[in-house]
Amino acid sequence: MKIDIDALRQIEREKGIDFLTVVEAFETAMASAYKRSHNATADEARVTVDRTTGEVTLYAQELDDEGNIVSEWREEPRDFGRIVAQTAKQVLLQRLREAEREVTYGEFVGREGDIISGQISQQGNVTLIELGRTEALLPYAEQIPNERLEHGAHTRAVVIEVRKQARGAQIVASRTHPALVVGLFALEVPEIEEGIVEIKGIAREAGHRTKVAVMSNDANVDAVGACVGPGGQRARAVQKELHADELERIDIVRWADEPEDLVANALSPAKVSNVYLYPDDGTAMVIVPDYQLSLAIGREGQNARLAARLTGWRIDIKSETQFAEEQRAFQEAFEKGLIDEYGNPLSAEGEAAIEAAVQTAEAARQTALEEGEQPGAAGDAAPADAEEAGA
Repeated sequence: MKIDIDALRQIEREKGIDFLTVVEAFETAMASAYKRSHNATADEARVTVDRTTGEVTLYAQELDDEGNIVSEWREEPRDFGRIVAQTAKQVLLQRLREAEREVTYGEFVGREGDIISGQISQQGNVTLIELGRTEALLPYAEQIPNERLEHGAHTRAVVIEVRKQARGAQIVASRTHPALVVGLFALEVPEIEEGIVEIKGIAREAGHRTKVAVMSNDANVDAVGACVGPGGQRARAVQKELHADELERIDIVRWADEPEDLVANALSPAKVSNVYLYPDDGTAMVIVPDYQLSLAIGREGQNARLAARLTGWRIDIKSETQFAEEQRAFQEAFEKGLIDEYGNPLSAEGEAAIEAAVQTAEAARQTALEEGEQPGAAGDAAPADAEEAGA
């Protein structure tokens, strides 16, 4: 009996499965079919296929009670019948599917962080991204909250996990993970791919806002400018991929090795007057002009929150007037002997002085915030510097 080797080669090409794996799958299917045949003279069998000629050789096997082979002889496979032939086909297809899943797992294992692209496939409550011979699962938790994914639409995502399962590999993707932003910038900015520009830090609230800190390894290349691109086109291309309606804002800021400078840059587009670090409790006190207070904090605290995550410092933002009022009040209390040099009260009168200083400073803060929220004043969506703000 012979098998058409070209047919097995065709399966290899179509499925992307190694030729030897295809041959072994056929051998397993033939052995299974023989054992189900009424012509079988043994309980077990093995089949070999000549990889060049396609000649099929079947060996029947006699086993002892412990499953050891005690004798083996060659038989001619013939007259399997329709049912047995169907069984052989099912076994072959099953083995090929298993082999195909192994190929998929081998192709994607270790690719966490890579960008994938494909068409959205909505199957009930499950969202998949079709990737040719396989698909990636896009869990609900990894979908951007305010984005609607249409069936058949093209999208990009980042691989966050490749799971080995009984039925093969399951690729898990995300559109909310910060690595998606990193990967998209790498695709859009040649200087990142070449290692000239580095993304040193990123903080993201998917669908709303992302902050990216970048640096250049070449004094002649401006890292922020490279990522923004001519006319902002590179940053906008990333923004469009992150959200179909371009609702997610991207702030591209300069990385700095000095924490004070990094904190100030991270609060972009707000302008910062001074930064005071308190390493013992990991706090950075930031002083900004009164008209920049609302912009520095951001809508619902978003700008300050992302800056804190980007830098690793807890950020306390104060307006210049608020800070000056605090300093004036505490200095006055210190000169009266009501508090010590560290601002600790020395009496009940000192406690009252501290409370009064805090209230005065808070009033200055509220005034600055209210003025910053007035029409025409600097707001969260008004970049102070087009280059620094990005898209």
